[in-house]
Amino acid sequence: MENPELTPSPAAGESPGHETAAAEDGASPEQRLAEISAKHAELADAYLRAKAEVENIRRRADEEMSKARKFAVESFADSLLPVKDSLEAALAIENATVDQLREGTHATLRQLAAALERSKVLEISPPAGTRFDPHQHQAISVVPAEQDANTVVAVLQKGYLIADRVLRPALVTVTAPK
Repeated sequence: MENPELTPSPAAGESPGHETAAAEDGASPEQRLAEISAKHAELADAYLRAKAEVENIRRRADEEMSKARKFAVESFADSLLPVKDSLEAALAIENATVDQLREGTHATLRQLAAALERSKVLEISPPAGTRFDPHQHQAISVVPAEQDANTVVAVLQKGYLIADRVLRPALVTVTAPK
């Protein structure tokens, strides 16, 4: 057994066994430096490649976002084309009767409603007595009524939601506090 008092302690900043590791593999300091330099060059190359890959991914994502913004309304516009066709067809009829115009208008309105629904645009049209919701309704006037306070009396203009976001609030008349 070795006497701990006679074993030299490592110098400050050196780990124990540092000298033995270099001595065990038989590498001279020059060889060790060459190995470390090669490892450094390998890691630097890997870093540059990873950095380039991240930049390529970022550039591709930016391009895809740009295309998505540019063509976001494509399906919505496509669903509105039949509505436009119906309106043009109605205008092309020279001697249309009032009943024909009314029937065509109703059919066109159904097409438009279907197009909006496919695009997740939903109506906000609260029935009378519904509690006033400032997130979906805009009060235009306050009237005395027999209903509870702050409830909808009438809808003056429908509102619309698109994917749970208010596109336009419903314009409503509400009851006054009692």
